[in-house]
Amino acid sequence: MRASSTRFARRTAVLAVAAVAAAGLAVTDASASAPRTTDVRLIALNDFHGNLTPPSGSSGRVTLPDGTTVDAGGAAYLATHVRQLKSQVRNSMLLSAGDNIGASPLNSALFHDEPTIELLNSLGAKASVVGNHEFDEGYRELLRMQFGGCHPEDGCQFRDSYKGAKFPFLGANVFFDNGAPAALPFTIQVSGGVPIGIIGVTLEDLPLVVTPEAVEGLKFGDEVEAINRSSRLLDKLGIRTQVVLMHEGDNTEGGGPDDCNTVPGPATTIAQNAAPAVDVIFTGHSHQQYNCTIDDPAGNPRTLIQGSSFGRLLSVVDLKIDKRARDVVRDQTTAHNEIVTRTVTPDPDAQALVDEATTKSAPIANAPVGTITTDLVRAAPESGESPLGDVIADAQLAATQANDPVIAVTNPGGIRTDLAFAGSPAGEGDGVVTYGEAFAVQPFGNIMQTITLTGAQLKAVLEQQWQPQPDGSVEVRILQVSSTLHYTWSRSAPIGSKVSDITVEGTPVDPNGSYRVSVNNFLAAGGDGFSEFQNGTDLVGGPVDLDAFTEYLTANPDLAPPPADRITVAP
Repeated sequence: MRASSTRFARRTAVLAVAAVAAAGLAVTDASASAPRTTDVRLIALNDFHGNLTPPSGSSGRVTLPDGTTVDAGGAAYLATHVRQLKSQVRNSMLLSAGDNIGASPLNSALFHDEPTIELLNSLGAKASVVGNHEFDEGYRELLRMQFGGCHPEDGCQFRDSYKGAKFPFLGANVFFDNGAPAALPFTIQVSGGVPIGIIGVTLEDLPLVVTPEAVEGLKFGDEVEAINRSSRLLDKLGIRTQVVLMHEGDNTEGGGPDDCNTVPGPATTIAQNAAPAVDVIFTGHSHQQYNCTIDDPAGNPRTLIQGSSFGRLLSVVDLKIDKRARDVVRDQTTAHNEIVTRTVTPDPDAQALVDEATTKSAPIANAPVGTITTDLVRAAPESGESPLGDVIADAQLAATQANDPVIAVTNPGGIRTDLAFAGSPAGEGDGVVTYGEAFAVQPFGNIMQTITLTGAQLKAVLEQQWQPQPDGSVEVRILQVSSTLHYTWSRSAPIGSKVSDITVEGTPVDPNGSYRVSVNNFLAAGGDGFSEFQNGTDLVGGPVDLDAFTEYLTANPDLAPPPADRITVAP
């Protein structure tokens, strides 16, 4: 990747020159007759995932403080809200905290997410951090998304050419194996006559949530170290106003868009330790809504905010900047999450883009593949077992029967949205499932694989659903399992000893026995922290997970949610 490294080194050098020029411009503007402060509005989205069409089901709703919900999202509505927010404050800019692309619905994914980048270009996005899904098709495809050019295999299918993103992809903690930077660490934007440094960092554990091939030749460093290193450089260049776009986030215990009911996690820990010069931290990855104030290491409050996912919220932070000091008056910062309601007039340009992508993908997207009797949702009760997860695991077991599996297991993060009875928001409510709707649920194109695990290894896999984090929190990822696997987990038992009463096809698991287990290639490679799968033997390949899902839907018309009896919770 030497050429890629050289290209980024050249871009970084240009960036440094631009930073110095920007700093000089700011000093010139701060004349004696000018106002002491200037207002700057930062507008950020995160985890858009190519949701050009308004997302359906729970993926298209925002929960309010009282527990009620409001429909939200859709590119044309998002564009209207962005333009309205910009019109309210002269000095405004749009940013992204990553995962703009990847795991996208068909009308974006079919064209390798080029329509989504075109949308962000049209909205005037100024910068985005790279999320884990920016790496779904590998580093070279990430470069193509940034710099343009037709896809090496599929060509330019959306339009005659693709010119790339007009905004930089940032990653201060992304390196090649030789230590050279693999992404720009920051960019500088001048707004209100003041230079603003925008630092991008993605999650250090990114290799755990993508396939190994996607990040081959790359490594990901500590987020705090990367932020602080970039902050010091910006400070040397005279850039005092500093913003972080971070593709890492916390989970929450409910609440509305502007509540701070977070479960302290990696984002809070990073915010508590990142350089005091950083004034705002936009977060992503966890698909949660929160608006928090966290004290920096110097004891000064700063905003830590995230805007859910799929374009349902826009995180808005209003800064008041001292033009002489070129720094934020921190105690005058205000922030809120703006709901992207569907009651506004859709932006005509954005709607035209969505219509173009939808029309071009329609012959494939609109083909019916099955019927359901009610919504199949991915939301789960305390047990972690979801109706849609049950169906997908059953589908994967059925699709790999040639490999003699007795159970199938899938990761919840691979289930991207609900399968709604009404289909899209404009659906007729007839229960017909189209290929496009199925694709939105399972968009990764993972390959099914069947491996042999011992009973002891199977238990170890299930114990890895509770993963201790460096900050003392516990990440819980409950795997979705086929109807042939049952077990109980305990609330009070210690990590490593939570799972008991495991049965396969009604028979207690023998620790020394052998069991054929079907999983996707992401899990087989130890993805999402399930490293025990890597100890499996006798690997045999199978179909694409989406094909397994659609074939199961076709073979089982009028599909209803299975009984929720696979995972039991004990005290």
